Amino acid sequence: MLRTGLFIALVTFLTISVALAQESRSEFSLQGTGFFTKATSGTNTSYSATQTGGFLATYRYHLPRGLSAEVVYGFDRNTQKFNYSNAAFRIQSNNHQATAGLVQALPSFGKARFSPYVLAGGGAFVFSPAGTQSNTLSAAQTQAKAAFVYGGGLNYALAKRVSLRFEYRGLLYSAPDFGFGGLKTNSVTHSAQPSVGLSFRF
Repeated sequence: MLRTGLFIALVTFLTISVALAQESRSEFSLQGTGFFTKATSGTNTSYSATQTGGFLATYRYHLPRGLSAEVVYGFDRNTQKFNYSNAAFRIQSNNHQATAGLVQALPSFGKARFSPYVLAGGGAFVFSPAGTQSNTLSAAQTQAKAAFVYGGGLNYALAKRVSLRFEYRGLLYSAPDFGFGGLKTNSVTHSAQPSVGLSFRF
């Protein structure tokens, strides 16, 4: 009786494992990105940032009805530029984004090789001063800003579980000031982040 129960449990476990493996609900992608920030101004201060590149690492878990949950980490380095009282200031920073959101698949086409989607979510965008000699202000503080993310993309199947990914992410967040009250604009800026990379489903 014990052997029969163990055998049934083993068969059930193997069946569930195979089914989950066949479903391939998990997906990981790595993408190279561009990063382009819109200039903004307020309270006698103007803010802009240099154009740069970076990367995104994304994990998605696929749910029913074409819905997925995702977590994303992104990195780039650029220079934040401020004009205040006719004086110019520059702070180079390492920028980290950590977001979570939902992805909705859209109807596929091209014999299902093309799989478009839209996404939305939120998280944090962290500006960390790089401490280089190009900075014109000392004692700049690391600063985190809440960010709203929206966008969409397209996966092109290269193999059964490998796809080429084209994606656009837009980020809305308050302009940084690195702890200097005079650099505060009290305004929201927007960064466009186009990217391309590979995704792997497992």
